[in-house]
Amino acid sequence: MASPTAKMSPLIMRVLAASVSVSYRAGTIIRDIMKTGDLGIVEKGKNDLQTEADRAAQRCIVASLHKQFPKVAIFGEESLDPSDKIPDNYVVTELAEDVLNHTCPEIYKNITDDEIVIWVDPLDGTAEFTQGLLDHVTVLIGIAVNGEAKGGIIYQPYYNYQSGPGTPMGRCIWGLVGLGSYGFTREVPPTNQNLITTTRSHSDWIVTEAVNACEPTEIVRVGGAGHKVLLLIEGKVHAYVFASKGCKKWDTCAPEAVLCAIGGSLTDMLGNQILYHSAVQRRNAGGVLATVQNHNWYVERIPPEIKENFVSDTPSEDMLKHKQQASTSAAADEVDSSTGAGDSSLSSTSKGDSGSSVDPPEFDKTKTNPDNVSAGPAKM
Repeated sequence: MASPTAKMSPLIMRVLAASVSVSYRAGTIIRDIMKTGDLGIVEKGKNDLQTEADRAAQRCIVASLHKQFPKVAIFGEESLDPSDKIPDNYVVTELAEDVLNHTCPEIYKNITDDEIVIWVDPLDGTAEFTQGLLDHVTVLIGIAVNGEAKGGIIYQPYYNYQSGPGTPMGRCIWGLVGLGSYGFTREVPPTNQNLITTTRSHSDWIVTEAVNACEPTEIVRVGGAGHKVLLLIEGKVHAYVFASKGCKKWDTCAPEAVLCAIGGSLTDMLGNQILYHSAVQRRNAGGVLATVQNHNWYVERIPPEIKENFVSDTPSEDMLKHKQQASTSAAADEVDSSTGAGDSSLSSTSKGDSGSSVDPPEFDKTKTNPDNVSAGPAKM
């Protein structure tokens, strides 16, 4: 039974709270299947594996969210048989109270079902999962609002797995743009270095050249888009560069939202926004470039001959209509404000829209920004 807090909470907060709760259950399912020793591996394509843990975790997540939000579009990575029976204990209907205890930013209070799309990667880093590189594995649930990544859950099923018996395993990191990101401690990356993370298993000359063009002092090769963005969020690297069309929307929606909620940026290689409306192409045909700050500096380092290989996403008609309405509304608010009739809640919302629960680190421009390009985070 939903709590009074849940019933009064805006839709976006309930979706976020439900996603946090179900991520824990999905993590338990993944660990339980690993313990059986039978992963049920299926090869979907070259360097593209699926396991029973992928399939079971997706059944759990999609069934749980669909039960609570039947009118919200949900897209998952795995293709499943619609006739599959979902075990009752896979369906989670609890809402995380620690999420609902936060005040919803004004900009989301009137969001409706048709404005939300949920992108699910039930087990990001499947290859690493099968190889025992368990710290690379994440469960990703991304929440797009009007085609833009706004809410995200990154659950690590095997966090602390090497800490010995009795240590609690797993952690959930979540964020909402305009509210902040929670569940982690941020470090300050070394200012005299430029640490760049990229793929460990899907590299080619374009990927290599793009990384090298960003002048890394060290390249950190790890698996899983969620894991790579986590390294960035926690301050262990300065940028994530992946000049490839290998990522898909369910790989980046959740990480992008969590990253942007602390003031970071995740775009394609051209510096353009990755879009998440229901009609968008599933593949990230523009590649992926993510930073906490100095985003434009990295975008400008990518050579034109590399950028010409990529194509940015196209907004849907609904996105364009929404942006036009927002622009008209903002113009009207500005007029009202100039005459003393403005709504004070709107001005506070605009400040919170780029808010952060942690402070981004300083960036040493003398080391990795030789051209003295503006060090502020790019606007998304």
